Amino acid sequence: MQGEESFQVLAGTEGDSFPLMEAEPSEQWDFILVAKYHAEMRLRQAERQKQFLEELKRRGFRVKVREDQRHVFFGIRADNRIFDLYRTLLVEPEDPAPSLEQARPTTVPATTRIRIVNFVLNSKTATGDTFEDLVKDGVFEARFPLHRGEEDLRAKWAQWRNMFQEQPIDAIRDYFGEKVALYFAWLGWYTYMLVPAAVVGLIIFLSGFALFNSSQISKEICGAANDTFMCPIGDSNSYQRLLDTCTFAKITHLFDNEGTVLFAIFMALWATAFLEFWKRRRASVVLHWDLYGWDEDQEEMALELMNCPDYELRPHQHSYLRSTIILVLSLLMICLMIGMAHLLVVYRVLAAAFFGNLAWPFLENQTTKAVVVTTAVVVTGALVHYLTIVIMTKVNKRVALKLCDFEKPRTFSERERKFTIKFFTLQFFAHFSSLIYVAFILGRINGHPGKSTRLAGLWKLEECHLSGCMMDLFVQMAIIMVLKQTLSNCMEYLCPWLAYRWRMLWGCWAGNPELRDWQRNYRLNPVTTFTLFEEFMEMMIQYGFTTIFVAAFPLAPLLALFSNMVEIRLDAIKMVQLQRRLVPRKAKDIGTWLQVLETIGVLAVIANGMVIAFTSEFIPRVIYKYRDSPCQKEPHRKVDCLTGYVNHSLSVFHTKDFQDPKKIQGPENVTVCRYRDYRDEEYNLTAQFWFLLAIRLAFVILFEHVALCIKLIASWFVPDVPQSVKNKVLEEKYKMLREKLRSSSKSTEV
Repeated sequence: MQGEESFQVLAGTEGDSFPLMEAEPSEQWDFILVAKYHAEMRLRQAERQKQFLEELKRRGFRVKVREDQRHVFFGIRADNRIFDLYRTLLVEPEDPAPSLEQARPTTVPATTRIRIVNFVLNSKTATGDTFEDLVKDGVFEARFPLHRGEEDLRAKWAQWRNMFQEQPIDAIRDYFGEKVALYFAWLGWYTYMLVPAAVVGLIIFLSGFALFNSSQISKEICGAANDTFMCPIGDSNSYQRLLDTCTFAKITHLFDNEGTVLFAIFMALWATAFLEFWKRRRASVVLHWDLYGWDEDQEEMALELMNCPDYELRPHQHSYLRSTIILVLSLLMICLMIGMAHLLVVYRVLAAAFFGNLAWPFLENQTTKAVVVTTAVVVTGALVHYLTIVIMTKVNKRVALKLCDFEKPRTFSERERKFTIKFFTLQFFAHFSSLIYVAFILGRINGHPGKSTRLAGLWKLEECHLSGCMMDLFVQMAIIMVLKQTLSNCMEYLCPWLAYRWRMLWGCWAGNPELRDWQRNYRLNPVTTFTLFEEFMEMMIQYGFTTIFVAAFPLAPLLALFSNMVEIRLDAIKMVQLQRRLVPRKAKDIGTWLQVLETIGVLAVIANGMVIAFTSEFIPRVIYKYRDSPCQKEPHRKVDCLTGYVNHSLSVFHTKDFQDPKKIQGPENVTVCRYRDYRDEEYNLTAQFWFLLAIRLAFVILFEHVALCIKLIASWFVPDVPQSVKNKVLEEKYKMLREKLRSSSKSTEV
């Protein structure tokens, strides 16, 4: 009766494949299925539900039915003979024991039970339906394994006070399975390895403070004469004194100094060391779990045969036509991502015109107004970029799923690998296209004063800050990283917590303890197959921000370190307290994500080399110092070798050559203004520009080859697998062969 708790056990008949044990009130159930009340279901839905449950009975499952005022709950438990068959098909042991010598356990681990039962539920029924089909048609609402025995994890791991304590990886593996445990093992190792990178990055940044007032370039800018004016930038119609950029010149020196090159090379070495030492740690952990020789394909085939003895092997297939279509569609999506970056450029141009035309009553000084307008454009541009990322993430996910379905992967694991590659590729362009524009395109296609490139013939293209493009890239990186880490972590915790509290507050609770436990688990936040995937993707994008443009933002590792310390406990609290229990999955590595990390490491070398060469002032300073400085022309003079660099790097523009000089606001006696470029009196690019371009390209090639050689040497120097692990595996193989030889000798004697 509705509103009353009811209890029923559906048992198999004598002809069932497996004998069913007597129902125990305190029995632990592998999965809980939830459906609406029969009175609220159509006849066809109720019939399909009955057929599904009957099929489970025939496969050796026990089913218990309980009801509350709104839902019907089905507790299901598989017979142990199913797991005996699993052990027969797979040679590898299933126990979570730490050594290879220990015997197999007599009981089946809960993670194994849940994983196998989940596979059975995912399989097609006799009518051709999967459980997901039944959910879409309203036959069931949800399915989930119960949280049981998580108190130890809650106390020792899923608490904010445990932030600085070591993670119980073995306990995580015993409760959530190997894939989740490997994620937290990797995340913990990544966080640990961020400490030296964060310390070195902070030292590089603070070294800029030590030289805050001693930089010769800053001294020249801050000591410039009052009659040295910079040409108007963007749609601004006013000159700006060079000395007014003094503060920004000093700030730029914090992250655009000689230490930047050394830090970029250090980060290339760090990324290699991080991956190589992770491979060693993974090998030790996997051996500890007795999974060193585990094979994923063999596991999936065993599950298929257990579920259906008539299962026919699906061979590997490849279609060049299908691959070509997927490649073309992926390129179209990448072009869309690049187009989104161009739309952001359009926004910044229009925003510059909008903010420049606004009346700022509290900003009477034109120089201050120009600084405020530039800052507003950069900040709002970063905010728009962040919103674009949020929207395109949802679009990219759907597109990647559709492409995977079109490709028709053979198994779930293969589908996951293909989806990972496609989704990450799209996400990479969504996150980094704007930064690529700021680093390598911004301010380089604008023409020169008096002949500026205009959008639609109306608005001038955005230009770099007067102190250089490194300032723009630094601000963009800082805003995106702080926003992404702070807002993402807040939303990642607050949304599930508020949803959980709301459902717990307004739910009607049963009097029966078992049913109340089922209700509590049902009201937790649902999880999907993408739950752990999304955590990995979030970390991969963060790793990209930490390494790819680190030359422009040396504080990135420090921000990532703080964020990860919060992220570990945040994920732990979500998984243990706020979400339904994840279905355990077996794994012996982090899969395709390792290739993603290696790809990011190579891209980081290329990007940082190009940032140093084309975005920073490092190359022009070095060339001036050793080619055109007073130290080279007058060696006997004891002066700073960068003396005169500012004047050398600024070209001269005659104000009479403006199309309408009267519109430019400023002193009437201004006859020339300066701008960042290497042009002659006729505004043509000088030989110095082309010489610098050649040196920049040569530096990029040299930097990349040196950094990549360092990565290769480091990867060779540090073996992927520790010798202790290799020796342990070798010893086990030797013992196995000795046993076979001994058994063979005994058989021959008999």
